[in-house]
Amino acid sequence: MTKLLRSRFGAVFVFFVLFLLISSMIRLVLLGVSLGQADLNPLKLFGVFLVGFVFDVAAASYFSIPLVLFSLIIPQAWVGRRSWRVVICLVFSGIMAVLLFGAVAEWFFWEEFNSRFNFIAVDYLIYTTEVVGNIDESYPMPLIFLGLATATALGFFGLWKTGLLQGWFASARKDEWHRKAALVWLALPVVVQFGLSNRRVPEFGNTFNQELARNGVYSFCAAFWENSLDYERFYPRLPREEAFRRTKQRLMSPQDSAPSTNVLDITRVEVGTGEERKFNVIQITVESLSAKFLGCFGNPQGLTPVLDRIFEESLVLTNFYATGTRTVRGMEALALCVPPTPGQSIVRRPNNEKLFSVGSVFRSRGYDTAFIYSGYGYFDNMNAFFAANGYRVIDRATVKKEDITYATIWGACDEDLYRWTLREADAAYAAGKPFHHFVMTTSNHRPFGIPAGRIDLLAGTREAAVKYTDHAIGMLLETARTKPWFTNTLFIVVGDHCASAAGKTALPITGYHIPAFVWNPGLVPPRKVGTLCSQIDLLPTLFALMNWTYLSRFYGRDVLSMNPEQERAFISTYQKLGYLRDGKLAVLEPVEHKRMFTYQRLDGPVVPAAGDPEFIAEAIAQYQTASYLFAHGLNREENAQ
Repeated sequence: MTKLLRSRFGAVFVFFVLFLLISSMIRLVLLGVSLGQADLNPLKLFGVFLVGFVFDVAAASYFSIPLVLFSLIIPQAWVGRRSWRVVICLVFSGIMAVLLFGAVAEWFFWEEFNSRFNFIAVDYLIYTTEVVGNIDESYPMPLIFLGLATATALGFFGLWKTGLLQGWFASARKDEWHRKAALVWLALPVVVQFGLSNRRVPEFGNTFNQELARNGVYSFCAAFWENSLDYERFYPRLPREEAFRRTKQRLMSPQDSAPSTNVLDITRVEVGTGEERKFNVIQITVESLSAKFLGCFGNPQGLTPVLDRIFEESLVLTNFYATGTRTVRGMEALALCVPPTPGQSIVRRPNNEKLFSVGSVFRSRGYDTAFIYSGYGYFDNMNAFFAANGYRVIDRATVKKEDITYATIWGACDEDLYRWTLREADAAYAAGKPFHHFVMTTSNHRPFGIPAGRIDLLAGTREAAVKYTDHAIGMLLETARTKPWFTNTLFIVVGDHCASAAGKTALPITGYHIPAFVWNPGLVPPRKVGTLCSQIDLLPTLFALMNWTYLSRFYGRDVLSMNPEQERAFISTYQKLGYLRDGKLAVLEPVEHKRMFTYQRLDGPVVPAAGDPEFIAEAIAQYQTASYLFAHGLNREENAQ
C-alpha cells in the first residue's frame, strides 16, 4: 500500500478511500432512517454491506478512470512544484464537495422515493427548471450549501491530517512499472463489472435491504442505460401466437365479436346494452392521491371532507389500483387502457402518435377532447403525446398571466386549473359539442405550496396539499352546478399514482391503491363496486355506462360486467411487472425472471409461493402482447376504424 501511495497512482488510491468511506457512510445513514422497514437480521445486513462494497468498488473504479489517465500522462517536472500541490488540493476539495453533495442528494431522494437513484433521477436531469425550482422551494438551500461547504472544509482538513496527500506529494515518482499499473487500474472496472448488474442485486427478502445494497452513483448510471427495456429481450415469453390466444381469451366477453381473424389483432366490438348516451366527461386526475388519504378509506385526519361526501353520491371503484408510480404511467393507463410496458411510459417514448386511445373513441362520437394541465406540459413529453393523439392542449404556457393567481414551480394551483377547465367546458358547450377533458393537477406535489386562507393547515406538507386539493374539487363542483351543461356531465376523480409505492416487498399492493369516483347522482346512481381492477379499466367502464358500441383495442374492461374470474389488476415499477388475481401476485423481471406471491387480503402481507405455471403464463401473455403491439405499431388508431 505504501508503494502504491508513493507511485504516480497515489492520488487514485486516495480517491478510492474517499469514495468508499462516503459510500459506506451513506449506506449506514440510510439504514438508520429505514430501521422500521429494513430487515435487521445480522446475516442479511452483512450481505447488504458485502454486496454494497462490491458495487461501491465498481462505481469508484469507473469514476477513477480520468484520474488514472491523468496520473499516467503528467510530466515528471510538474510533480513536486508548489503550484502543482495547490492544484491537487483544490481538485481533491472539489472531489470531496461533489461526493458530499451526492450524499445529500441521495438522502433527499431516499426521503421522497425510498430508493437509490433510479430512472426518475435521470429524468430529473432533463427537466432542470422544474426540478431545481422544486428543490429551491422545498428545502433551505442556502443552509444546505453552507453545511456542505463546512463539511467539505472539515473533510479536507481530516484528509490532510492523515498525511496521504503529503505522502504522495513527496514521492509521486514515475516508476518503470507505472504503465503496467495503469493497465491494472483501467482493467479494474471491467473485472468488477463482470457478472455485475444493477438488476441482479439480491433482494434479501426486503426491498429496502436491496436498495441499501446498491450504490447511488452506479444505480444512476445503470438507470441511464436501462431507461428503455425491450420486453422480447429481457422478460419471460411465450410463443407469440399462444400469448395472443391467451390474451384474447381474457379480453373477449360472450357478447363481443372479433372482426379480424388475424391472430395478432386483439380488435373486438364492445357491445352496448341500451340506448346510447353522450355525457360530457371532466376527468380530474389528481397528483399523488393515495386512497389512504381519504376519510372514506379510513384516514382519521379529516383531510378530504368533499371527497368523503361525494363518496356517498358516486359510483366508486373501491379496489382500484394505479398501474405505476409516476404521472406519465397513470396518463398512459387512463388514455390508452393498456398494461404498463417495461422502461419508460409510452407517453415518453418515440413513435407514440396516432395511437388507439380513449380520445379516439370520444372523437368518433364528435367529442371535443382536450388535455388541461396546470404545469408546463413539455415536462415528461405530456403536451407532445396528447397533441399527437388528437387532444387540444391547454397548459400554463398557453394561458394569460392573469389566469394564474398562485403557482409553484410545478404548476398553477388547482383553483386556477379548474377555472381554465370550466372555461373550456363553456366553450365546447357553446359550440354545440360534447366534451371529454383530461385534467391533470399539480398542487399535491412537493413543495406542497397552496394559496393562503383556503384551509386550516399550514402549507408545505402533504396533508395540507391533500386538504387543499379536496377544497378545490369542492369549488369546481359547486361552480359547475351553475352551468347549463352540468346536468349532462360526469365528473371523474382519480389518482394518477400513490404518494409512495415503497414497501418491504417487490410490489407492495397497498402502494398502488388509489380512489376512482364517477360523480353526478342525476346521471349515475351511487354504487360501491369492490371488483379488483386498475386504471386501464376506468374509461371502458364509462363507455359501458353510456351504452356505447365501439371497436376496441383496449386491455381495459368494463368493471361493472366483470365476473369474479375476470377480476385482475396490473401494477408495476419501471422494471417489475405485476399481475394480481385470486389472491396471487405474479412478478415478471429482467432477465426472464418470474416470481409468485400469495396474499389473503389486498391490504395484507404478500408471501412468496411456488409458481403456478398457468397463472404466470396468463400474466406473461398480457404483458408480452401489449409490448409487442406497441413495438410493432399495431395499436394505431387507424387499425381500429
